[in-house]
Amino acid sequence: MSRLAKKSIAVGKADVSVAGGTLTVKGSKGTLTKRVHPSVDIAVDATGVLITTKDRSRLGRMLIGTFASHVKNMVQGVENRYTRKLILEGVGYRVEVKGSDVVLTVGFSHTVALKIPEDVTATVEKNIIKIEGANKESVGQFAADIRRIKPPEPYLGKGIRYDDEVIRRKQGKKAV
Repeated sequence: MSRLAKKSIAVGKADVSVAGGTLTVKGSKGTLTKRVHPSVDIAVDATGVLITTKDRSRLGRMLIGTFASHVKNMVQGVENRYTRKLILEGVGYRVEVKGSDVVLTVGFSHTVALKIPEDVTATVEKNIIKIEGANKESVGQFAADIRRIKPPEPYLGKGIRYDDEVIRRKQGKKAV
């Protein structure tokens, strides 16, 4: 059994409810919903949220730790939004937000446009992209999608990288 699921998860100021196989977490920064697997039982009481298995199957025992992490992330997301920053490095590399798209000019013969998910907001200051949202999965996935367009390369360091990412630089060719 997961050590995360043995303890009750504190909800703070968030409102957690389970109805019809759907978990709903409401807070000051938003509302998140997630479908609950039939092998997992989620009980909400005054102390917090307790996650157990309905049946003692192997799948149920594996999923309780996963759902404990999901509930914890959802509660934290509706109280304090998740933020991810990406830095664009390279001569002539630009990024801008046009409507509901992020448009990147990163050395290709064309611009690359990515649609911003509905539960995520993206802002740009110079060459720094700031992605915010209550759903940790959406924020992380959208940041990974942007980074995948032009990952940083080890020789010059050009590309799109996370703000806390360290790029190991290579030396390159030596003159004879």
